[in-house]
Amino acid sequence: MKILFVIDSFYTTNNGTSISAQRFAGELRKRGHEVRVLCWDTPSDQGTKDQVTKEGECTKENNLTDGDFTTKKFNIPVFQPLCDKHDFSFAYNNKEIVHSACDWADIVHIFVPFGIEMEAIRYCRRIGKPVTAAFHIQPENMTSSVSMGKVEWFNELFYKSFRRNIYNRVRHVHVPSKFMGDMIAARGYTAKIHVISNGIQDAFMEAGEKKAESRKSKVESQKQVFKIMMIGRLSQEKRQDVIINALKYSKYGDRIQLVFAGRGPEYDKYVELGKDLKYPPKFIYVGRDELIEELLTTDLYVHASDMESEAISCIEAFATGLVPVIANSEASATPQFALDGRSLFMPGNPKDLARAIDYWLDHPEERLEMEERYRQAGRRYSLAASVTAFEEMLNEEIQDNEEALGNRAATRESESFSHRPRRVAALW
Repeated sequence: MKILFVIDSFYTTNNGTSISAQRFAGELRKRGHEVRVLCWDTPSDQGTKDQVTKEGECTKENNLTDGDFTTKKFNIPVFQPLCDKHDFSFAYNNKEIVHSACDWADIVHIFVPFGIEMEAIRYCRRIGKPVTAAFHIQPENMTSSVSMGKVEWFNELFYKSFRRNIYNRVRHVHVPSKFMGDMIAARGYTAKIHVISNGIQDAFMEAGEKKAESRKSKVESQKQVFKIMMIGRLSQEKRQDVIINALKYSKYGDRIQLVFAGRGPEYDKYVELGKDLKYPPKFIYVGRDELIEELLTTDLYVHASDMESEAISCIEAFATGLVPVIANSEASATPQFALDGRSLFMPGNPKDLARAIDYWLDHPEERLEMEERYRQAGRRYSLAASVTAFEEMLNEEIQDNEEALGNRAATRESESFSHRPRRVAALW
């Protein structure tokens, strides 16, 4: 099967949707599918080798895809510096390239709801090409960047636009969590919803297994410094500030080293906020293997985000054998991963987070027991299982599209027949 992914920024490594697209592309290629991507960026934008042949098409040597269709970067006046800090930029809607990419594919899959994606859907509908979409980006993720993440009417404008221009124009929509599926269904999204986790790579589960073997019956209650970690962009809605402030209320505050994996526009703010801690926060931006090494030396994982469609980074953390402490936000899917109330805290409340942190550090035996339970829970979210479910969705769309084309052809034939002039026999 020739599968086209449409996503403005594909090669960034600081965006969960892009990382998911990369991993799905790799897994689908392993299964014999051809996967190409319509985007603006190339591997060289992330320091990866590529061979550009012409605008509109390039091939790569990093084996992420079978070659891409590339447009130019679309720079948004005023807001472009903010986009750059989030490592996500928009692709210029070159219709010729979009149409060429769609013509190549057997099926097209849309990852985000912006300009080139809208054009791809319009063209696919016109030529009868099967097309599906994914709902990964909550409007709140975007509006939080301009401090309007909790302004309901403003967010609803985006939900309505996405519904009208993207999601109600396709038959099948992939969402990474039931939370997201329920949220868009309640807003009148009519496509069939497929709840499919973005999935984690086997390397995280394998690391968790090795850690479990080495830590059997081992309780580290005499540590002088505990390491607490969060993975995610340094942006307003991720709420790393809550974790930094929580240490000011924790009785272990002067024995905790915070590590934040990610980059983003709030970096300077968080450096300033944490400078007075005994152990100022460390900020890292590393590849998968280095990230796993960091997780294996971590004592507790905290996910403080106010809004998430899934938070694959949280799954990666507990799959390696870490107890997560998660903000119990109504706008986030991540609380679904908590196995009991000890892993939840009131969103945006540093005092309540400090309470949860102190509990787990006070009870190392319970933490050791729950680490194993969370590690086992992480096995349910394998990338392979997710891609299998994704393949089933694509095949269902292809079948539905064939039926729709057949019905359309039959309708045209019927209408054509009904308008033919009939011969009238003369009676003499």
